Amino acid sequence: MAAPASVEALTGGFDDPPRGSARAFREILEAMARPGTIRHVAGATPPAGLSPAAGAALLVLADRTTPVFLAPGHDGVMIRDWLAFHTGAPVAAPEGASFALGRWPALAPLDRFPLGDPAYPDRSVTLIVEMDGLSPEGARLTGPGIETEARLSLPETAAFAANRRLFPLGFDVLLTCGDALAALPRTTRVEAG
Repeated sequence: MAAPASVEALTGGFDDPPRGSARAFREILEAMARPGTIRHVAGATPPAGLSPAAGAALLVLADRTTPVFLAPGHDGVMIRDWLAFHTGAPVAAPEGASFALGRWPALAPLDRFPLGDPAYPDRSVTLIVEMDGLSPEGARLTGPGIETEARLSLPETAAFAANRRLFPLGFDVLLTCGDALAALPRTTRVEAG
């Protein structure tokens, strides 16, 4: 029998679940539709070590059918219990993950995550990358959803450029810092800034 979740794991969801989840979902959709734009999500107070933006993303995207890989630094009892209580999402190994949460170095190597297959390109991972900062400067982004170009601080550019060459396969990314969130779909072209 599994140990009961701590009291802290039972808190930290959206203050107003229907409105909070709808607002967070809309912000994530806007970020995916407009790569490189920084959006803000609020209303969730996840456990220590998990930013409010990453917590909100997991609350609205993860469920029992979407296994989550927790990278070292995020794979702790408190986050596992919080995730289980609020989403029901199982914790998985990298090769079985729908979502992967962690800092950029802890998520490496990226080729261990599912990138989809030609018949089902949607069966790929979405990386939720916790960042120290998120700003509209740095790497140059172009492609669908970007009028001319956008700039975004990324942990590196080579992996994102290589990911774009895999299209329609590849991973999608949510970058989070505090309550800020930006997205980098696999369709986005990335060049050093």
